[in-house]
Amino acid sequence: MNRGSGESRGGVNLPALRGYNEALLLDLLRGAGPAGLGRAELAARTGLTPQAVSKITARLGADGLIAEAGRAASTGGKPRTLLRLVPDARHAVGVHLDRDELRAVRVDLAGRVVAESGGPLDFGAGPEAAVEAVVRAVARVGASAGLPLLGVGVAAPGPLDHRAGAMGRVTGFPSWKGFPLRAVLEGRLGLPVLLDKDTNAGAAAAAGAWLRAAWPDEDADEDADGGMVTGTGRVANVGPDVDAYVGGGSRTCVYLHVGTGLGAGLWLGGGVYRGARSAAGEFGHQVLLLDGPPCRCGARGCVEVLCLEAVARGDLAKAARILGEGAANLVALLDVDRVLLGGRVVAAAPEVFVAGVGAVLAARALDPARPVVALAGAGVAEGAAELALAPLFGRAG
Repeated sequence: MNRGSGESRGGVNLPALRGYNEALLLDLLRGAGPAGLGRAELAARTGLTPQAVSKITARLGADGLIAEAGRAASTGGKPRTLLRLVPDARHAVGVHLDRDELRAVRVDLAGRVVAESGGPLDFGAGPEAAVEAVVRAVARVGASAGLPLLGVGVAAPGPLDHRAGAMGRVTGFPSWKGFPLRAVLEGRLGLPVLLDKDTNAGAAAAAGAWLRAAWPDEDADEDADGGMVTGTGRVANVGPDVDAYVGGGSRTCVYLHVGTGLGAGLWLGGGVYRGARSAAGEFGHQVLLLDGPPCRCGARGCVEVLCLEAVARGDLAKAARILGEGAANLVALLDVDRVLLGGRVVAAAPEVFVAGVGAVLAARALDPARPVVALAGAGVAEGAAELALAPLFGRAG
């Protein structure tokens, strides 16, 4: 994943790939932040000719997507003109459909939240009622944009078919099975819609948080423990090693979401890993205790039922240890270097969960270079918006 770190994604000098090359340059400029990059740097990082870079950046400038960011210090010749992304040139919307609430955000091209809306939702009332709620929420956050929206990302409980845009057999909600949510919303909204699992959107939100570190919010103030607080609430706390993401290095993570259920999103190989059937990340239904309490999935002793029972009893320390045991299994299997935690249960007691999961991973580590445990940098709705932005930057999400 290239986020202005010096890594290269190859451009192709063929007219037919004009759109790809434009996305490639936009992605590099997004990762560079307000400081921007010069045309020579863009050519060097992509392998495109200087002439191709000049033509592409002229088109992007005419579309209002990029602008000059000043001039670099002279090294003896004419100072280089720097180019930057214009975050307010386009917006996208992200929606989180949870089992009991809905949250929608509108973000700029840097992924920063510029408007948000939320409220209760009865997922059990069925697809039609949820569609109406999404349409109203998109209208609320998108009405004041003043420019066309690129699209809408919708994050919903899994399982679901990401490619077909249809819901699966959501545990406890049989009326949703097979519902073509993406097609229905595209018909109602008149916009491109991307549908994905809430946990996958959570993983994308983590990537968005690394990017937003390159685009500081002018209205943000740092709080006591290093997170950033803006007018829309806490939006960034990815731990003390955020520079490792912004400046380069390995970026593989597991995002663990603890809310009305448990799930995982996997960020591997520069993007969300969904599996051949969009079924990857069903973390909550790994069995930790044979013949344990029955889970709503039909099995017994799943990490979800054990963790949520501890939460219901008020024993958050035990819930964190159970979550940590499940996380340790994933770390041993996938060898990721970050475990990021999110969801309303974690948000209610972040220190307890970060410490508890971290302690289990430390105890079970087979390698002294164990993964960092931290809070996710943003919510699921932000991740859904990040997925909606992805095509503009040549990403599959």
